[in-house]
Amino acid sequence: MKRHSLKFFAGLSVAALAALPVFTASAADPVAGWSYKDIADSLHVVMESDRTVYTRLIVNRLQNEEKVIKASEHWKDDKALVLPAQMFRYGSEMVQEKGAAFTYALLSDWAVNKQNAPKTPVEKEGLAAIVKTGAPFYKEETLGGKKFFTAVYPDKAVAKACIVCHNDHKDSPKRDFKMGDVMGGVVLRLPMK
Repeated sequence: MKRHSLKFFAGLSVAALAALPVFTASAADPVAGWSYKDIADSLHVVMESDRTVYTRLIVNRLQNEEKVIKASEHWKDDKALVLPAQMFRYGSEMVQEKGAAFTYALLSDWAVNKQNAPKTPVEKEGLAAIVKTGAPFYKEETLGGKKFFTAVYPDKAVAKACIVCHNDHKDSPKRDFKMGDVMGGVVLRLPMK
């Protein structure tokens, strides 16, 4: 494992440090000992945390609690905040621009923006499974002749802003979301060797 400065770990307790996964890394195999599921789950924790923080602490607070600024899908024209789903998509696009080996997207059977509807059989199967169980879904698939480990994670309504946006949107095919409902899923793909 690469050595990090003490400053990097300053916010973690000794118990939290002891619970960190162990890397047995080498230059040839930087994540030896990690399964595709471990990698996907770890990436998703970061994505979900960032999205939840933005939704709860920025959008929900400034739009619903303090009524300072709204969030809008037409954020540039409206001089508003970017919607949480847009923020997620922009992050995904930037990750791809930087040449990451993995991809991720926020998809839903009830997508407000039709480009966010499931397209592949595994996306459709995964979204159905997470709505039914609330648990992540994992499957291998082949796309364009290349094999991928695909993980689909439930994307739940974590703030009032989520519910209001989807239930009130003119293009929303579902208008009865409640807090904690699975509204869609994060589809994360890792290329397999």
